[in-house]
Amino acid sequence: MKHLLKSCTAALACLSFATQVIAAEPLKTLGKGEGAVSIVAWAGYIERGDSDKNYDWVTQFEKDTGCKVSVKTAATSDEMVALMNEGGFDLVTASGDASLRLVAGKRVQPINVDLIPSWKNLDERLKNAPWHTVNGVHYGVPYLWGPNVLMYNTDAFKGQAPKSWNVVFEEMTLPDGKSNKGRVQAYDGPIYIADAALYLMAHKPELGIKDPYELNEDQYKSALDLLRGQRKLVSRYWHDAMIQTDDFKNEGVVASGSWPFQVNLLQADKQKIGSTFPDEGTTGWADTTMLHADSEHPNCAYMWIEHSLQPKVQGDAAAWFGAVPSVPAACKGDELLTDSGCATNGYDHFDKIKFWKTPVAKCTTESECVPYHRWVSDYIGVIGGR
Repeated sequence: MKHLLKSCTAALACLSFATQVIAAEPLKTLGKGEGAVSIVAWAGYIERGDSDKNYDWVTQFEKDTGCKVSVKTAATSDEMVALMNEGGFDLVTASGDASLRLVAGKRVQPINVDLIPSWKNLDERLKNAPWHTVNGVHYGVPYLWGPNVLMYNTDAFKGQAPKSWNVVFEEMTLPDGKSNKGRVQAYDGPIYIADAALYLMAHKPELGIKDPYELNEDQYKSALDLLRGQRKLVSRYWHDAMIQTDDFKNEGVVASGSWPFQVNLLQADKQKIGSTFPDEGTTGWADTTMLHADSEHPNCAYMWIEHSLQPKVQGDAAAWFGAVPSVPAACKGDELLTDSGCATNGYDHFDKIKFWKTPVAKCTTESECVPYHRWVSDYIGVIGGR
């Protein structure tokens, strides 16, 4: 995590000027594909059937377009920002805590939505979302979205879903008669401070937190104090989805914030795993496919973006990751997602999810808020025991 601090902080230096961004010129017309497209993506977002032959939305695209797809998996938003700063990629599936940093850092270019026929099919709740739209200019196209769920071992909780995030924040005896100490995990990313703030919104209303990403000094200190207490309980700070699934299978971990992706993997492996939306609500992610400012394969990139919005691709990708499609038509008729999949994955909870966004000093709910570069350095301190 420390190696990301420099690039992350540098990218944030101009974030406060995001609203003053002057849009570069987007691509005017599509030409012939360049034969390749490289994508920085979350694990499970770009599948070619290697894990399960039923989940493959790459092979046919390559045959149809001649654009060979290569994928670099990133474990955190900070890693995505660092990779895009380094360059050499065409696209990134950026979450809301990375997207505006990429815009402000001029690492991504505006999107010409007229070159994307399926733009008209997008969920209206996402078309003009503030994490990819600046001054009316679109810097990306919605891909998938969903909640950060509470994943738990059903044996440890005696078949009853925990109702609160307190099982990962406060020391207690779980329904199986054992302490939660050493059996819970927390996310290895500074944005997790918002999860602590969300918990405090419900349990310490006197703090007056209105937005878990907009914290004044007192609210921020309370969130850090909660996380320092949590550190005594945490067996691992996770950022690798596959390592987390192994920890739940083999290392005695019984509760953690997680993505539906890990829940699906473990349940498919017949593990005793459940997930739930606790009473305090959840944070979440709405991910945007964004085009690098210096993309070497913009035509293939636009072809991929259009491909990514096809209802079958959206439905299959949502089924594999446990996400919600950005194209509502994908919610019906997809064999892998099933007609109940969107509801199961949180389609109707959109307004209840506190979607990731980058904390900035000039915020809307307080006179001044703690900016993200502080979140980065202080969370490293929490993990390190400071």
